[in-house]
Amino acid sequence: MIGALVAALLQATLPPVACPAPGDGVAMGSALACMPLVAVPDLPHAAGIITLLPAHSPFGAAVTVDGRPRQHLVAAISGLPEPGALGGFSSYVAWAYTLSLDSAVKLGPVRNGRTDLGEVARVQFRILISAERDSAVRRRAGRLVLRGTSPSARLLAHRDLLQPVPAGLPLDSARPRTGTGDAAGGMAAMHGASIGASHGTASGWTMPPMPSWMPVMPSMTGIVPRVAPFLPADPGDPALLLRPARQRSVVRLASGDTLTLEAGPVRRSVAGRTYTAYAFNGQLPGPLIEVSQGATVVVRFHNAIDQPSAVHWHGVRLDNRSDGAVGVTQDAVAPGASFTYTVHFPDAGIYWYHPHVREDVQQSLGLYGNLLVRPTAPAFYSPVNREEVLMLDDALLTADGPAAYGSSAPTHALMGRWGNVLLVNGEPRYTLPVKRGEVVRFFLTNVSAARVYNLSFGAARMKVVATDAGKFEREEWVRSVVIAPAERYVVEVEFARRGDVALVNRVQALDHMIGSYAPETDTLGVVRVAPEPVAERFAQAFETLRRNADVAAGLAPMRRYFAKPVDRELVLALRTRGLPAPVAAMLIGVNAPIEWNDGMPMANWVTTGEEVTWVLRDPATGKENLDVGWTFHTGDIVRLRLFNDPASSHAMDHPIHLHGQRFLVLARDGARNTNLAWKDTAIIAAGETVDLLVEMSNPGRWMLHCHIAEHLSAGMMTVFDVVPR
Repeated sequence: MIGALVAALLQATLPPVACPAPGDGVAMGSALACMPLVAVPDLPHAAGIITLLPAHSPFGAAVTVDGRPRQHLVAAISGLPEPGALGGFSSYVAWAYTLSLDSAVKLGPVRNGRTDLGEVARVQFRILISAERDSAVRRRAGRLVLRGTSPSARLLAHRDLLQPVPAGLPLDSARPRTGTGDAAGGMAAMHGASIGASHGTASGWTMPPMPSWMPVMPSMTGIVPRVAPFLPADPGDPALLLRPARQRSVVRLASGDTLTLEAGPVRRSVAGRTYTAYAFNGQLPGPLIEVSQGATVVVRFHNAIDQPSAVHWHGVRLDNRSDGAVGVTQDAVAPGASFTYTVHFPDAGIYWYHPHVREDVQQSLGLYGNLLVRPTAPAFYSPVNREEVLMLDDALLTADGPAAYGSSAPTHALMGRWGNVLLVNGEPRYTLPVKRGEVVRFFLTNVSAARVYNLSFGAARMKVVATDAGKFEREEWVRSVVIAPAERYVVEVEFARRGDVALVNRVQALDHMIGSYAPETDTLGVVRVAPEPVAERFAQAFETLRRNADVAAGLAPMRRYFAKPVDRELVLALRTRGLPAPVAAMLIGVNAPIEWNDGMPMANWVTTGEEVTWVLRDPATGKENLDVGWTFHTGDIVRLRLFNDPASSHAMDHPIHLHGQRFLVLARDGARNTNLAWKDTAIIAAGETVDLLVEMSNPGRWMLHCHIAEHLSAGMMTVFDVVPR
């Protein structure tokens, strides 16, 4: 009732959206990509709309180094009279303002018809179009004719309708963030002490940490998840104390070798908390398995944890029987039981392994590890001084250890589980000593349940080389790396100056309650650059942005399919049932395309997989999730269109992963991708339409799912068959 009332009020306050139709080369029709322009009363025939196109980026989202979205604006205007008819004016000019109109950027002259306004990098903004005496004016001084507000400002409806702003407080005031933002201490300081951290409830739940700057939602007191809490058993008896987790080792395997991999309990210490966790072979992360491209190895998996488990070899195009997809390719491995996998590695690159049953628990507690597949071609990568393999994670910790998980269904089912301590290779502070002038190749993997990172190495120069399943057509300079859950990126960084270089995650954090953003910075580690120079320098190779002829040759047979019609479609959506009233009141259909933080942690925590179903829907048949039932043939090249419906009650980004196959990201919201690489995971922002070209080369029954662990556990998966011709 409350949610429906608020939604009705919201719709009454917003102008109708009339986006250009799909396929017209401007946008794909999403309300989150359209900014209607409203004319002043004495120009009733003037109208317009600004389309927000994705700016070019080699990543799934285009942002600045501090996390502001980069959007390319195109205006379509009609009905404006000649400027001179309004007085002593000769031109119309567009300006981008903050919401509070306290600063502006000139975008340039506009006219009736289509005008490219260039790129804007602001989180929430307004566009004003004015009649000016001259198109060269540097400040707006003429007559206002059209105005519009970015779709991201719709989030302010939460503030205006659910929590009215006290008298005297500016409407667009953002709550300031405090603290240094380092993962070991600043993150905890920023997020404050957990509300009720020492106050359990009759149900056994303890409230998880809350950001100190975020207000508690109205009427949330006393509400807890409707499932029982779960944490791994603590032996208690000193004679049965678990061994402490060890740092990972590197295991180099030749083709034909056999590895024993055991999932078992360990004692883990993070940020002053010691607790029971899970680990592969007692290591966090699990062993770094290094093989050569083309190798085939045998892995004997033994399950020694207190839950059924399995191992999925993420991104590897292996035999279907060994994919590790519980309920699809194998039964779960019971506690105390074993399973043997045969893993073939056809593609060079960085991959990873993790369970595929209750990932929201097992992966979060430490069951993950990397697979580094060495290329057979000697010049596959440029020369560097060293290589580093980094797994990015976050842990949600209370004063005593991990916040409890749901026993029969996941908690945090709305947005996924977000941690308050950021980890690199299982530790809250990463340190790397290098010499001045060293070039380091970093293999990055995001194993967080839900967090999208925006990583940078201070002012050090960085270029992106490769992603999930291969190199890019060409290398690119980048200021930061946007990496969604389950994605991998390979970047090279030159540390040219002595001193400390911080590895930081910089984003624009959202408070859903008030609908405002503020910058948030967390330090994940530091690279200590010594004053003495490196003996062998690779500066010239680093300066060269390679165009990869081998990638172009591999993609050549695919190019004839780039313009083919869409073969299959999926709509990404959400269904809810029986939500607590305060949570339902928050879900009024206003969204952020990319969620950089948990902007409503109380509502997220208490919502379980029993109250929400995340949906993959085939619009052609109306079938959803496991009922979709697609069948393809080996050799098929399939254009798959994914539309993340912004009309969902809480649309958010989804990292979509395909098992056993690889794909190209052809376009986002109609904007063609101009730098291709093979991938197995792609983030689909709220309101976004993404076209993938999937190479169906690997026979078997395979999963397609969202890689936010709680979304997968709440239903967001389907299976498809690839059968021989």
